[in-house]
Amino acid sequence: MKHLLGIEPLNKSEIELLIENAVRLKADRKCEFSGPLEGETWAMIFAKSSTRTRVSFEVGLNELGAQKMFLTAADVQLGRGEPIKDTARVLGRMVHGAIIRTFDQQDVVDFAEFGGIPTINALTDEEHPCQILADLLTMTELIGGWEGKKVAFIGDGDCNMGRSWAWAAKRLGFSLSIAAPPEFQPDDEFMGRLGEAPVEVTESVSDAASDADVLYTDTWVSMGKEAEAEERLRILAPFQINESLVELANPGAIVQHCLPAYRDKEISESLLESRQAEIFQQAENRLHAQKAVLVALSQNR
Repeated sequence: MKHLLGIEPLNKSEIELLIENAVRLKADRKCEFSGPLEGETWAMIFAKSSTRTRVSFEVGLNELGAQKMFLTAADVQLGRGEPIKDTARVLGRMVHGAIIRTFDQQDVVDFAEFGGIPTINALTDEEHPCQILADLLTMTELIGGWEGKKVAFIGDGDCNMGRSWAWAAKRLGFSLSIAAPPEFQPDDEFMGRLGEAPVEVTESVSDAASDADVLYTDTWVSMGKEAEAEERLRILAPFQINESLVELANPGAIVQHCLPAYRDKEISESLLESRQAEIFQQAENRLHAQKAVLVALSQNR
């Protein structure tokens, strides 16, 4: 693995090894050791704002011994129209790796190609692989892993999280049920690219939640979709996860939200608060999963 551009390009063994190493890095966090990224400088290029992504990567880079350089689009010439390939060619001669949080998936792909340095997709409109790796780590800790398990993703199924979950199900073999209204279901192009996979798409929230081991949701109004907020909230209102859905899930099922959460919209206030421990464990796991990615890319350089 030379880059982390998405879950789609990974294979089963690569994902499993990342989770195994994340478990080890989390357990060893308080131990003193020589940082595997000692002497390196990594660029963090963020066109989209963040809390969890920025903090987890900055802390992770610090703990692994690297220096970090945080850049917004306004800080570099991308904000004035410089092609991503030219920015990549410059940074590739100066820094040791790049972490990019932006809109267009192709920008991350192009940076990896023209920069020639390890490149991490820290979120695009197409995929959010770092979050999925943290979620798989959380499943490992709370329900013993994903083998034989069912994940119910409820809400906007055509978002980056829905697509990343679909690729994870295909690669790892667990069941995924996406419950979404027709206009928020993965499109035919994506489903054709996904091919045969243990993924079902339904309009029935109850069918998705039935016998699920994970109830999962994400914000209904992602960054860049603010102009559509009123219409999205109206259409997606019946797709909230709440206590009634927990009753349909398997005993011991966990509730997950990749945050930020908009209470009493995609998730009820009462359910979020009653399950806050597992949701914020999931948030913490961004740090440990991303450290595993950073170490893997450094080793495979």
